[in-house]
Amino acid sequence: MSLTADEQQMVDLVAEFVDQRVSGRVREFDENDIYPEEFIEEMKKLGFFGLLAPADYGGVDVSTACFARVTEELARGWMSLAGAIGGHSVITYLIKTFGTQEQKDHYLPKMAEGAIRATMALTEPGGGSDLQAMRTTAVRDGEHWSITGSKTWISNAAHSGLIGLLCVTDRAAKPAHKGMSVILVEPGPGLIVSKKLPKLGYRGVEACELVFEGRRVGDDAILGGVPNQGWAHMMRGLEVGRIQVASRALGVGQAALDAAVRYAQERQSFGKPIWKHQSIGNLLADMATKQRAARLLTLDAAEKLDRGERADMEAGMAKLYASETAMQIALDAIRVHGGYGYSKEYDVERYFRDAPLMIVGEGTNEIQRNVIAAQLIARNAI
Repeated sequence: MSLTADEQQMVDLVAEFVDQRVSGRVREFDENDIYPEEFIEEMKKLGFFGLLAPADYGGVDVSTACFARVTEELARGWMSLAGAIGGHSVITYLIKTFGTQEQKDHYLPKMAEGAIRATMALTEPGGGSDLQAMRTTAVRDGEHWSITGSKTWISNAAHSGLIGLLCVTDRAAKPAHKGMSVILVEPGPGLIVSKKLPKLGYRGVEACELVFEGRRVGDDAILGGVPNQGWAHMMRGLEVGRIQVASRALGVGQAALDAAVRYAQERQSFGKPIWKHQSIGNLLADMATKQRAARLLTLDAAEKLDRGERADMEAGMAKLYASETAMQIALDAIRVHGGYGYSKEYDVERYFRDAPLMIVGEGTNEIQRNVIAAQLIARNAI
């Protein structure tokens, strides 16, 4: 993978931000589930919310490969900070790629500077990954659309000024996905944001339920201006989203690996550093090999997207492998630390709490396997 000089400078800037500002203070936010307002404000000033916005709209306009590396560095410091730009960046990408000129002019400059933060809303309480069973509906009401339904596990919901909502706009469509639209919804009457849902990890940044009770929007809120195109739009956006989640997993995995390598050199038993014991040395070797493989898969998917090619299978593979790898590396890092790995005095227990999110988020890994298999057959049909 080759980044431009400016892109590498951006990655280095993020690494410096993580090492100097974030790493030493994560626990004060994570332990008490405190929203990291000051970090978010610094991220706005550094341009992190405009990574995928065009330069003409005030964005940084980096490649997907650079976006993946930036995400990894943020997650290496604290996965929640990478999550803070996740859905926002997907909606930025969707508006940039499919939005009307008016939608681009209205939203992208404010999104690039972080004045408007966006999130995407797909999952429903009774549907999970079965998006075609979606019940949230927008129906014509005079010159408006009236939205009714609910979404759950929506990250950044309480702090977002824009929601990229996937919902049904034509109940009669067959198959169901041909009647879906992405609607750009701002907070207002008819939209209720629930309290924060309690989580095992991924703390600090909230996840909430959204309830739509006749929220009314105009035709100008339909992404691209034409209804019933939302499934194709969102599936394209999820390629970016799954690369982002894979990159989050890389960050958690790298942090856990770094902690294990450091501890294995500092800790001694039977008169030598524990990495010299074959059981620990082999564990570290496997951790490092899997981490490198996960990174190469992720960057391969990112570069394919940058070439303008479909990357649904590759993004699914990256998300599947990187998330499972992060979970295994986090567990192995605890093994390397022994009893101390189970203590909140060491960060490896946080990595172990954060890693599962990438397995079940952005489409569960069971769904990823379905996507990969379907694309594998489609590309090799006989």
